[in-house]
Amino acid sequence: MNIFEKVDRYHEAISTVRPFEGHMLEQLKDYYRIGLTWSSNAIEGNTLTLSETKVVLEDGLTIGGRPLRDFYETIGHGKAYDFMLSLIGERCIAVEDIKAMHRLFYKNIDEMNAGIWRRENIIVSGSDYVFPQPQGIDEKMQELEEWITTERDNYHSVVFAAMLHLKFVSIHPFIDGNGRTSRLLINLALIQDGYQLAIIPPVCRLEYNDCIRLFQNKGNPKPFCEFIAERVYETQKEIMRLLHIPFPK
Repeated sequence: MNIFEKVDRYHEAISTVRPFEGHMLEQLKDYYRIGLTWSSNAIEGNTLTLSETKVVLEDGLTIGGRPLRDFYETIGHGKAYDFMLSLIGERCIAVEDIKAMHRLFYKNIDEMNAGIWRRENIIVSGSDYVFPQPQGIDEKMQELEEWITTERDNYHSVVFAAMLHLKFVSIHPFIDGNGRTSRLLINLALIQDGYQLAIIPPVCRLEYNDCIRLFQNKGNPKPFCEFIAERVYETQKEIMRLLHIPFPK
């Protein structure tokens, strides 16, 4: 049984207790708001711990001895996560949604560039991939929106989410914050189709980046798609433990 078959079996099992409602739903939203914010920020070097992330998001407190930027990244990601959840019922992802998520995440860090396409060329450390020049970004993002609209139903939901991430980070439309925006996009696509979140812990950072490079340098998306499926599968197992759902045999 491959990873996508496992994901689908667990997806069916979780679907038997849907819809999540009331206090349970709010608890799950808050639980993953903290987990996704911490993990996504940690991959990019944010120094806050999981418990410190919880304090910042729930109480709005700064953490002594931590950089102020780490606080802004945490608050901003929490707001972008809330916006992501507001789009669950849409089953569409527009360029303006992507700009809005980045704006919410980035405005307290660099307001002039929040939700704005980058205006300069970039080089990403550890990669020799050539990213689009600034003047071509708007066209590339419009093409991405069209791909989302026309091609979504041609993919397994998890594969579509993974491919959306790969396409987005290969455009790298913002001056900074592309990784966190791409991980929000993965999860927006997943939850719009009823799947669980793909949370990438910092311990998986090397594998995560290697899979992206395989796509950018070799045109091979399969390792990344399987990597994301594994992350969804881990969240599914966690959800089933939390909600006492019997595991499929």
